[in-house]
Amino acid sequence: MALELDAADEPDRFPIQLYHRTATQAGGLADKDVLEVGCGHGGGASYLTRALRPARYTGLDLNPNGIDFCRRRHRLLGLEFVVGDAQNLPFPDQTFDAVINVESSIHYPDFRRFLAEVARVLRPGGHFLYTDGRFAPHVGDWEAALADAPMQLISHEDISPQVVRGIERNSQRWQELLGRHKFNVMRATCQFVEGSKIYRSLQNGEFSYRVYCFANTAAGN
Repeated sequence: MALELDAADEPDRFPIQLYHRTATQAGGLADKDVLEVGCGHGGGASYLTRALRPARYTGLDLNPNGIDFCRRRHRLLGLEFVVGDAQNLPFPDQTFDAVINVESSIHYPDFRRFLAEVARVLRPGGHFLYTDGRFAPHVGDWEAALADAPMQLISHEDISPQVVRGIERNSQRWQELLGRHKFNVMRATCQFVEGSKIYRSLQNGEFSYRVYCFANTAAGN
């Protein structure tokens, strides 16, 4: 992708491109109310707020320490962060025009309940913009849950080759970060480097990485 990035964003080009690709599947986010479930430390939320200019962007994560970090680090007009559970979203029905979820749902104990919650908080005509992956033994359950989601599938694509290429081009940066940070969370994140289990599994087809766009076509939830 030939995104024009600020100098401060350039070192994070490859995860930013994943966020941009996911978030723009149904067009832009301009003037929309957006929820990101599983926002982590908020870098993706910050980029999308600055680049796509939603009216309001809410980042939600279960980790209160992570949310505290987001609030200190990313101070932008229209961007807020809240602590919450992906399977029990703390928002009224039909609150958002778009829900974004990037590399988070694989950790949810009840993925189907999460999908139901997404549909509940989406306004009619709103979009669920989603990317994640699964190892081969879990792909069938993943596909079945997505097929039963109370939303209409608009598009999907296996982007495993693109993810492999991104890992290869981003691997040196992750190795540098790993050398500076000995925390377990950094080591877990750095499974996305050349030679890692996920890298090898993406190459040989044992891990499938996909991007999806759903629309809420219900008259009301």
